[in-house]
Amino acid sequence: MVYKPVEASDRSELRDLQSDQLQKTVQHAYENVPYYRDQFDEMGITPEDIQTVDDISELPFTTKEDFRDEYPDGLFAVDDEDVLRIHASSGTTGKPKIVSYTDNDLDIWSEVVARSLAASGAEAGDTVQNAYGYGLFTGGLGLHYGTEELDATVIPIGSGQTQRQVELMIDLESDVFTCTPSYALYLAETAEEMGHDPADLPISTIIFGAEPCTDPMREEIEEKLGVNGVDIYGLSEIIGPGVSCECHEAQDGLHIWEDHFYPEIIDPQTGDPVDEGDEGELVLTTLTREALPVLRYRTGDLTTLYYDECECGRTMVRMDNVTGRTDDLLIVRGVNLYPSEIEHTILDIDGVAPHYRIDLYEEDNLDVMELTVETEQSLTKSKQSLEGEVLERLENVLQFTPDDLQLVNHGEIGRTEVGKVQRVHDHRD
Repeated sequence: MVYKPVEASDRSELRDLQSDQLQKTVQHAYENVPYYRDQFDEMGITPEDIQTVDDISELPFTTKEDFRDEYPDGLFAVDDEDVLRIHASSGTTGKPKIVSYTDNDLDIWSEVVARSLAASGAEAGDTVQNAYGYGLFTGGLGLHYGTEELDATVIPIGSGQTQRQVELMIDLESDVFTCTPSYALYLAETAEEMGHDPADLPISTIIFGAEPCTDPMREEIEEKLGVNGVDIYGLSEIIGPGVSCECHEAQDGLHIWEDHFYPEIIDPQTGDPVDEGDEGELVLTTLTREALPVLRYRTGDLTTLYYDECECGRTMVRMDNVTGRTDDLLIVRGVNLYPSEIEHTILDIDGVAPHYRIDLYEEDNLDVMELTVETEQSLTKSKQSLEGEVLERLENVLQFTPDDLQLVNHGEIGRTEVGKVQRVHDHRD
């Protein structure tokens, strides 16, 4: 069942709404953001040139570098007194990207997160245990207020405290758990160590995001915890979590809430649109943001869009699970690889646990990759046999084998209780 009727609206009516909202957003950005006004003037375009979403390719791209160049508030479109909240990205590779919200922006954010929760199968009256971090990161507060918008009960425990997470989950009979996919698996391990069968925990749904999650990892989460695993997507620059979410009926792509966010897919090398159904880089334009209107933001996420009607009845476009990021691309001895490709390839092998790390070095001016893979706790085959399977699968599927493969016992690769898991450790200069 849809949360808002617009989720199942006629595509032509939705397109008219998008065109109207795009015109307003472009005008708002031009009048109130000097960066965009300068870009328009340099390109020789005016807001009046953008009449429908068919004209969106005339607009300039926005990149993460633009956010950093305009740090802290050069992209804000409202006065300070109209900003009710500030969030920021982690800033692990430089200055964080600062984002702002008006009162209306916060209402929209809560509503799209509530839509996402409803799509996942959550209902009013459910208890949602929120294990995303609170603070400048958008995950915690985004899911928190969306849960309240849904009229569900939120447990704002935040990240970490895993034993306490398990205890509260049991004592309060939580229905839904929100976290990163890697943390869901860590929770299952901790529950086992505490003497609980993870599949007996009361939660029926896990909503995971903030990290890529391949199908094998999803299957591992669902099997170990006896839950329905639903993927949610978002990014701070656009609004936070709630840009899109899978529906529990189909679990066949994430519905983008297109009345607020307009999606495109482009070739990451040329910036040109790709054919419908082809994979490329996701580009998003906000259609209703006041404090921070963003035009054609290059997310760096690689995905595909599907416009056919979903079996759940929603007509809003679905994006495939993100297969990688343009800036996560590993180039090792001339071979292009994404960590998610390696994960997807090896996790299908019986005996491999969903924990691995990639270490990159440079030796004699050549790139060297070391791959460390954890084995399942109940490994029934020899490590030598499993190593042969892993190397053969990597060669057959990716036409690549690491310079060194280490199989380690269950639990030897470090876990992450707080924040996103780090899979790749690049030691090259």
